[in-house]
Amino acid sequence: MKDAINPVTLCQELVRIQSVNPGGCEDKCAHFLGNLLLEGGFDVTYHEFAPGRTSVVARKGGSHDSPRLCFAGHIDTVPLGFTDWSVYPFGGEIVGDKLYGRGATDMKSGIASFVAAAMNLGDELLADPGVLLIMAAGEETGCEGSLPLGQELAKAVRVGAMIIAEPTYNRPKIGHRGAFWLRMTTKGKTAHGSMPELGVNALYKAARATQKLEDFGFNVAPHPHLGGNSLSVGNLHAGQNVNSVPDHAVMEVDIRTIPGVRHDRLLEGFVAYLEGDIEEIEPFVDLDGVWTDPHHPWIERIYALCAARDGERPTIAALPFFTDGSALQPAFGGPPTVILGPGETHMAHQTDEYCVVDNLPIAVSLYKALWRDYLMYYKEGIIEG
Repeated sequence: MKDAINPVTLCQELVRIQSVNPGGCEDKCAHFLGNLLLEGGFDVTYHEFAPGRTSVVARKGGSHDSPRLCFAGHIDTVPLGFTDWSVYPFGGEIVGDKLYGRGATDMKSGIASFVAAAMNLGDELLADPGVLLIMAAGEETGCEGSLPLGQELAKAVRVGAMIIAEPTYNRPKIGHRGAFWLRMTTKGKTAHGSMPELGVNALYKAARATQKLEDFGFNVAPHPHLGGNSLSVGNLHAGQNVNSVPDHAVMEVDIRTIPGVRHDRLLEGFVAYLEGDIEEIEPFVDLDGVWTDPHHPWIERIYALCAARDGERPTIAALPFFTDGSALQPAFGGPPTVILGPGETHMAHQTDEYCVVDNLPIAVSLYKALWRDYLMYYKEGIIEG
C-alpha cells in the first residue's frame, strides 16, 4: 500500500467527531476508524462496554501465539470546560503550525498517527509477529473501556511490547503514576437551619476530614523518576437547601500513586486516619502505575532510535497521569511499555487545545521505524514466538 493516509487530515476528521466523556458517544469515532482499517485489510472488531461506549480493535499479521506489537490509546475526550474557546472546538482548524480542537493533543493526534503508520506499512505487517491496534472508549473516567477489553483480548492474543500514543512531544516515557479515586461519605442529622443544635451537620464533618487530608502523609520513599504519591480533594457536595442542616455529604478524592504502592493498604490507612469523621470510603477508580525497566532491551532499542533521530539519547522520564497502560499492561502479562505520542503534554485538557502539525508525520515515521525494528527484535529471538 502506498503512503496515502495523511495523519494531519485524519486527526482533523477525528477532532470533528465529538466523543466527549462523560457523554457516552464514542461509537461514531470507533466505527469511522474501524471502516478505515477494514479498507486497509485489517481484522476489525468492536467492543461495547455500555450503550454507545464502543472501542475498536484491529489486527494484522501474526497468529494466536505470536507476541504482537501493540499500539494503544483512547478515542474519548474530556468536556470543553466553562471558558470560551477562541476557535470552534470541534473544527480541527489549522492556524499557523497548530491544529486546534478538543482531543487534538489528548489524544486523537496519537490515534491518527499510529493508524496512519499501520495503514501505510501495508503488507509489511503480514509478517510475524503481527500488530494489534487498540482504540479504547472511556479512558478519561478511569479506563472503563480498556479494563474489560484488555481481559477479553488477552484470551485471544499475545502482546510482546506496547506503545501508548498519549501526548509526550514524541519523546519516550517509560512509566506513569496510578490513580486511586475515593468517594468519602459523612452522615449527620437534619434539622431546621434556625436550630442547628438539634441536628448533626454532615458538612462540618466533611470539612474537618478535608483539613485532615491536607496533612495526610503517605510515608513512602519517592520514586526516582515519578516522585511521591499525591492527593487532591476534587469536589464536595452537601445539603439540599440552605435552611436545613445537611445530614449527608460526599467528597471525592484524587490520589495518584507511584508503582509498587498497594491500594488496599492505602485504603486501610485512610479508614484509620479519618475514623470519627468519615462513615464510608468507597474506591471508584483503582488503577496501578506503570513502569518498565529503562535497561530492558526493547526500551534500549527505542532510546537508540530516538537518539538517531534527535542526535542525543532520551532522558529517563515518566508521566504524572494515568493511561490505558494501567489496564492493558497487567492484562497482557506485563509486557514492556512505552508512552510515546505526538501531542503536547502541557495542552491536555486545556482550553484551545492544540497539537503541533509537524509532529504528526514525525510520529508516523517513528512508529513505522519502531515496527520494523520490533520485527528484527523478534527475528533475533529476543522475544519468543
